[in-house]
Amino acid sequence: MVGENADLLQHPRRNLGNRYRTQAQKFARLASKDSTRFQENMAWAEQNARHALLHDFTDERNWRCLADIKVVNQDGEGLCSVLEDVFVVLGRDAEQLDQLKNVDFLMVGLELLEAAFGRDPLDPDEWWNLFSNPESIETELMEFAERCRRLDFSDQRANIVYGRRLERIRSGGREELFIELARHLLAHRPTNHELWMELGRLYERRSEMDEAWSCYDHVQQLQPHQTPRDEFLARITGRMMGENEQPWTAPTIEKRSQFLQHMMQLTQRISSVRPEQAPVPTPSETVSENKDVARLQALMDAGDVSEAFFLARRLASQGEQWAEEWVEKAKQAF
Repeated sequence: MVGENADLLQHPRRNLGNRYRTQAQKFARLASKDSTRFQENMAWAEQNARHALLHDFTDERNWRCLADIKVVNQDGEGLCSVLEDVFVVLGRDAEQLDQLKNVDFLMVGLELLEAAFGRDPLDPDEWWNLFSNPESIETELMEFAERCRRLDFSDQRANIVYGRRLERIRSGGREELFIELARHLLAHRPTNHELWMELGRLYERRSEMDEAWSCYDHVQQLQPHQTPRDEFLARITGRMMGENEQPWTAPTIEKRSQFLQHMMQLTQRISSVRPEQAPVPTPSETVSENKDVARLQALMDAGDVSEAFFLARRLASQGEQWAEEWVEKAKQAF
């Protein structure tokens, strides 16, 4: 429940974002007209600007609004925090964060913000328009893919922003690149049910039924009120029965385990705990379940929630019912 509430808070809601930004701008104007209530009105302006970002971080106007208020308030440290947060949303990049050292933010902070949005527009359509040159698009997309492979997308907002960019890549006909990068994003944050759904739909169109079922199964596990896995099974069974073919059945436990094992291996590239660092069980912990519990606990303690999630899902798919509790623990930790 905690994880679901956090997801709702960070999921973009443009109408609320626009409303709070308008209120912030109104209070900023009032502050400029009434010097006697300047501090009070600017405090209300900043509070509304923060709410605008909370409700819609995908609108660059909301970031600019808060940044402008920080400048008016001569809050250099606050403007630095805004820029750091922007770089988290754009994929945590050490090179970008290094740019923020020893900077007079009140002098150049707004320029840095515009430079960031000029390179990485938050609107996915504007971002896709950057690749409008047919002669260089392949090279540029490969550079983007290489950058994605080294960025940190564990922040839910970054996962959403880049997930929508990947949808443009898929609609542009580059399905293999979409699949590779989508799996990379999901390895960082496996609770992104929207991206799992898009990946499942693509696999279904490609007639890769086992992979499609696995993706839809993830969505249904994450969002129990949705039933894409059951609907997929009904679609594919009805279609095949209509063609007088053998009905399709869900992938075997081995196939499901292989899929989850692959996803877990992706997470290990960004994991802070390597398999060889797992605690060595005591002689009394010779049962495999205890070893798995120790590994799951070590991953959770180290903050490697994504790897713990896929490990628990793989164990649960193999019939280890006790692992379902760890699946829920991992989901709540995101």
